Amino acid sequence: MTLKNLVGQKVINEILKSKKNGTDSRVLVVDRFSLRMLSACLKMHEIALEGITRVQDINKSREPLHYLEAVYVLSPANDSVKPLITDFGFRRNRFSDFFGFRISKITDFLFRRKRKERRTQYKAAHVYFTEACPKELSKELYKHISGKYIRTMKHINIAFIPYESQVFSLDFPDGFQCYYNQNRISQRAAAMERMAEQIATLCATLGVYPAVRYRADNERNIEFAQIIRHKLNRYKADDPTMGDGPEKSRSQLLVIDRGVDGVSPLLHELTFQAMAYDLLPSENDVNKCLKSGAEKKVLVDENDDQWKELRHQHIEVVFKNISKNLKTYVTYENNLKKSLTAGDKSSISDLKMIKKMLEYRNQLSNYSSLAEDCLKKYQSKVSRLCKVEQDLAMGVDAEGDEVKDIMRLMHPLLAEENVSPMDKIRIILLYILSKNGISGNFLTKLMKYAAIPNSERTIITNLTSLGFCVINEERSGKQWCPNRKKRKYTYQMSRWTPIIKDVMEDAIDNKLDEEHFPYLAGAPASTGARGITKNTRYGQWHKDRSQQNMKDVPRLIVFIVGGATFSEIRCAYEVTKASNKWEVIIGSTHIISPEEFLKNLKQLSE
Repeated sequence: MTLKNLVGQKVINEILKSKKNGTDSRVLVVDRFSLRMLSACLKMHEIALEGITRVQDINKSREPLHYLEAVYVLSPANDSVKPLITDFGFRRNRFSDFFGFRISKITDFLFRRKRKERRTQYKAAHVYFTEACPKELSKELYKHISGKYIRTMKHINIAFIPYESQVFSLDFPDGFQCYYNQNRISQRAAAMERMAEQIATLCATLGVYPAVRYRADNERNIEFAQIIRHKLNRYKADDPTMGDGPEKSRSQLLVIDRGVDGVSPLLHELTFQAMAYDLLPSENDVNKCLKSGAEKKVLVDENDDQWKELRHQHIEVVFKNISKNLKTYVTYENNLKKSLTAGDKSSISDLKMIKKMLEYRNQLSNYSSLAEDCLKKYQSKVSRLCKVEQDLAMGVDAEGDEVKDIMRLMHPLLAEENVSPMDKIRIILLYILSKNGISGNFLTKLMKYAAIPNSERTIITNLTSLGFCVINEERSGKQWCPNRKKRKYTYQMSRWTPIIKDVMEDAIDNKLDEEHFPYLAGAPASTGARGITKNTRYGQWHKDRSQQNMKDVPRLIVFIVGGATFSEIRCAYEVTKASNKWEVIIGSTHIISPEEFLKNLKQLSE
């Protein structure tokens, strides 16, 4: 069962099915984080089947529904708990607030009637926190809300977003700044605690108690890994069965900082999903493109089989497959029309099939428009950049020959007004990474030649905060890089393979360098690949049967502090498919596009 299905099942069984006293209709109240978590794993109709008639945002104005009980799914944070207290808490006395002290017992008595008469937002509350609620917040709740209104209060240990079947996000972009920004050192410990707790809830959901490894080249990682181990030990103490089983016991958690690979977040990736998020405007997985001259919003959803088929394909293959699927659709539609016009009676199943076909055609049309917009962007500006980017990343050209005069290829692009400052910065950063730093004077000349605005120049120099050498006069040592595997490539503009793929493959083959990726407390008894066990621990609940047949295999959980790219996400699926003996799950503080990565770098100066 996939990560999304596991979370969906847990939400349904532990929250939505937990009806009390025969209650049927209920309200679901969420905050920003829990809404994203629920939306990632459940459809609205699945929630409605469990008696939820409305979904409301706790931070927005809501009409009182005194006759309904409310199911709250919230993060245990002040921003979410305060509105909950407002929904059910006693009204504060203005006289007391004005003078800043507690009213006396006599005044309490005088105002008691008002307190009893005050109507609450809902009839009662069933409160589910995404993770354990701090004692201070729990005390505040019970201090201000009568126990008769709180029918349930639990934590469900789902403090992460199941972004895809093998991808999770902590939805914590600020973690990048807390981890790498020297101006935010005071917030680092709290951020590590928060992230570690979120990762521990992921492991608890998966039922694994993994061996913890970390990239030793950044000393911060060992501290973070130790905090994660401490959190895992607490969950293990609460549930001794966590991690039981021959396959689960071999699972690993690999903690990696963004300094492992500075190239992948900078390149123009030419697979469909990565292109859509890099080149087209998007928000909350809704991409905008032009369709028949008008702006069209396209939701990219993993529940759609077409998207799963297309997302990791090269854009050229995407067009071929969309064309092939359209032809298949037309043939099927014509055959169905013939059978219906021949006098056959239309059954309910026929009508359902027609509806599905229309949905299929519309979605295929949307993906076609999305791909066309990506291709237009590529042809208008990206194609000229890709060759230089790939040569810089690989150190050799498409024929495998060493690039001797890369500046000759870079100069026209850096001087061209039609190339955006951000694209020029990406090229300059790739050049710096290829040289493991350049002189300060030459960097100044490069930025001036490329007309990089002064306000954006810190993006380049801030790369040092991730552990990379930018100015070679400041070089502290050689940047470690694994021995890159020789791989065959089909497209000249897509020769680069993210370093994380080599790391994933070496980890599951038990070949990962233990000097640079040590175990926190010694290696487990066995981490090598074994045969596949076909037992299934969980039942079936989701309609998408294609996702139900996950084999019982050990899991490699890769967590990148500071953002995971779509090319790295693709690697998790590729390694899982190639291995067939491990499932690789990749996660991060947040999912990043190149634009987001540059924005994060710029903020390191703030």
